[in-house]
Amino acid sequence: MDAISNQRWFLPSIDPNGCEALRQALGCDASLAEIYLRRGLTTPAAVQEFLEPETLKLPPPNTVFADLDRAVTLLQQAIVRGEKMMICGDYDADGMTSTALLLRALRHLGADIDYEIPSRMHEGYGLNERIVQEHYERGVKLILTVDNGIAAFQPILKARELGLTVIVTDHHDVPPQLPPAHAILNPKLVPPTSPYHTLAGVGMAYILALSLAQQLGQWRELVRPLRELCTLGTIADLAPLTGVNRRWVKQGLQTIPTSPLVGIQALMQMAGCLPAENTSLTPAAVGFHLGPRINAVGRIGDPQVVIELLTTEDADRARELAAICEETNRRRQELCAEIEAQAIAHLEATGFDPQQEWVLVLVQPNWHHGVIGIVASRLVERYGVPVFIGTYEDETTIRGSIRSIPEFHVFEALEATKDLLLKYGGHKAAGGFSLRAEYLAPWRDRLRAFAQSCLKPEDLRPLITLDAEVSFEQLNWDFYTQVEQLQPFGSENPQPIFCSRGVKILEQVPMGQQGEHLKLTLEQNGQQMLAKAWRWGSFFPLPPNVDIAYHLTAHTWNGDTRLELELKGVKPSLAWHVPDPPSHPIPHWQPLPPLTTLLPKLQDNVLLYGYGRPNIPPHLTSATIHYDRPRDRCRTLILWSLPPSSTHLRWLLAVAQPKVVYVGKQQPAIAPLAPLILAIQNHLRETTQINLLALSQTYWIAPCTLVAILRHLGYCCEDFAPTLSIAEELARLRRWYQLEAKDLARLAQTWGTS
Repeated sequence: MDAISNQRWFLPSIDPNGCEALRQALGCDASLAEIYLRRGLTTPAAVQEFLEPETLKLPPPNTVFADLDRAVTLLQQAIVRGEKMMICGDYDADGMTSTALLLRALRHLGADIDYEIPSRMHEGYGLNERIVQEHYERGVKLILTVDNGIAAFQPILKARELGLTVIVTDHHDVPPQLPPAHAILNPKLVPPTSPYHTLAGVGMAYILALSLAQQLGQWRELVRPLRELCTLGTIADLAPLTGVNRRWVKQGLQTIPTSPLVGIQALMQMAGCLPAENTSLTPAAVGFHLGPRINAVGRIGDPQVVIELLTTEDADRARELAAICEETNRRRQELCAEIEAQAIAHLEATGFDPQQEWVLVLVQPNWHHGVIGIVASRLVERYGVPVFIGTYEDETTIRGSIRSIPEFHVFEALEATKDLLLKYGGHKAAGGFSLRAEYLAPWRDRLRAFAQSCLKPEDLRPLITLDAEVSFEQLNWDFYTQVEQLQPFGSENPQPIFCSRGVKILEQVPMGQQGEHLKLTLEQNGQQMLAKAWRWGSFFPLPPNVDIAYHLTAHTWNGDTRLELELKGVKPSLAWHVPDPPSHPIPHWQPLPPLTTLLPKLQDNVLLYGYGRPNIPPHLTSATIHYDRPRDRCRTLILWSLPPSSTHLRWLLAVAQPKVVYVGKQQPAIAPLAPLILAIQNHLRETTQINLLALSQTYWIAPCTLVAILRHLGYCCEDFAPTLSIAEELARLRRWYQLEAKDLARLAQTWGTS
């Protein structure tokens, strides 16, 4: 249970007035208005443009991409001359769909064209000098890269020296030195504000293919099939579904169910995701059914299978190739499950502690390199730390993949440790590496040191970003329909994650061949919902009273469609209270004089309270000294320091009933923020019944400071007053501790007690 209850739940703050204004302007549910605002859609016009991407005004591509006209001219000349051309693709879904798209388009336009995809296992990513040399010897005159090439300086320089024409289409980050290609098309070269900036590799290939087809007057019959291939690749590559991507993907999803491409039809039938008549395909169908079957072939099979599948006109051959994709994906699933289980077992046996290690570096022999990246992503979800996972290429060399958390920049970590690496590459969220096995231990130490320099301990927990808090009563078909208008979901427009508090688990049953999933019946305030929790079998049983984070989904079985929840996170429900102090008399407030002066004058019962307060030797005073908590009424209260809040102070006054209060100037030492948060988090593992006064006294923080921390950890504390940020609450706490006797005298007049 720790792995999921340890999650960070984050609900970004919004302006309540702006939310209400947007809700009224749109006439939508308040939770929908919250989602729009949290996605940066602050006006009705912005919402409308997002929901209807067809209204987006697009500049002509040749006014955005400086080399587009030149690339079209070079391809047109090569076609006219009958020159041999070659596409160098990539073995992921983006690279394979890009290759198939340009291969289909250029053959249709009369080009003499072939392709090659470098070996994942033996050559790695991108155009290389071996490919350049071999195709030069075969008489190729023009090389066209898709989803790669922007970093291939030396291979492209070699191609130029051999007299070849080179066109680069790519979407990866641009290196300091561009390759010496004749034309470079890369959305990272255009301003971030451009609607084309977030194109995947297949989107860049789509623009080039259509631009050439328009130049040759043969574009009409190509638009639909190429857009459908563009849709597959864009979703499978997790490209941001904003800007032009959102427009094209939405159009493609509408036509894919009746696609003229027999390969796509065969793949949908094999995957069992062919939608009902007159309905669109969903991004989830591509992301969870079609995309994995394409990607599986690139990871552990032969990419030529996918290229042929997406370019063949033979329906029988398409079904044969789709069956190969299906079988390959089944093997990929088995490999992933096997490696993930081995990894978790190893980490549990060795007592892996994210708070101690900061990064997870795991290397084992005989793991398939093609799937360890998927396993790395799952381990990030489970442990909440950057994951570096590898396997041995041979006895001396390790090769691996990296997946990260939002606060950790993978490429910067690789740059900082590059002296230990043979090869590396990547971006903020993911990457790859190879190194000598003898350097594994020092590399792990260096990565840990790098993580400690840029992460805080509270970052080392899985992050769930919530979109809105809702009740089960809101979860009806009308609400679901409004949420679905945000489709297509994907990168930078994720499927909303909702939160509901105080949920009872009425029933939970493991399901799946090995009980790896959970099926649950949930109840909140008399309303019941069914839920599923994928790959949560190891957390069974969940506690009976929880807060949940989830996707709202529609599930169809035997012709019956109903709303269901797909759980993404669970926390034990937090029950908290702040006991109100009873009425009490208002005492006389005085600054605390030196104890050597005060003690001889004291009589009767005295309460000495405060951070760092001394113990008084009995011979120094005739008074009876009580410490911290009065056992009886005390005529005098000595505040060595102030208590953490005015509520704590009023409880002291109510119980002790002092006539006079002496106020000292001692300042409590509050723990640094990161250890403070961890200590409170560890406390919550022991109990979810919280007395805010008692717990805040333990750490010398105010209840509002404690609630700000609880809210940072994902607990709502909905009946508590609004709080500031943790930093602002701590600043307010420091100001409280600086109050003097005269300040407290004024404050006491507002309490209304006598």
